Amino acid sequence: MEIDIENTCLKLLALRQPMAADLRFITSAMKIITDLERMGDQAVNIAERAISLNQEPQLKPYIDIPKMAEIAQSMVKDVLDAFVNSDPKLARSVCERDDLVDGLNDQVFRELLTFMMSDLQTITRAVHLMIVCRCLERIADHATNIAEDVIFLVDARVIKHHADAKEEVEGKSNS
Repeated sequence: MEIDIENTCLKLLALRQPMAADLRFITSAMKIITDLERMGDQAVNIAERAISLNQEPQLKPYIDIPKMAEIAQSMVKDVLDAFVNSDPKLARSVCERDDLVDGLNDQVFRELLTFMMSDLQTITRAVHLMIVCRCLERIADHATNIAEDVIFLVDARVIKHHADAKEEVEGKSNS
């Protein structure tokens, strides 16, 4: 599907020579499909780890990892809704949730490190769980990338790497 969408976008660019909002839509779509494809890769990695983890006893009660998964899943759903509905406010809310996932990832990492240091038998399971968390964190990052593209698409405003804050500062210093 990624290749089909990309080819359609390229054909539209070549044959229609879109301007302004139409051009932003097509270029945003091309960037978004890449993030969606990478999210799929991360989902495959999570599934592979889940298969391995299900072969062994549970290391600990899973509380934060399902919370991370729930947040990441809601981010993906909301960013796709934001794209379809051209909703920059919903897209910004996706960006804001990325910090929650990052914080949970850091917290789980520290917990799992403690398990590994106290019992060498837990290393394999803990590493699998760390990889699951990292994949969830990457999915949230890709959702954030899409949210930034939605904001660009709708508002013609670049917020990647806090570019919008830099513009405001530069605008004030030029006044």
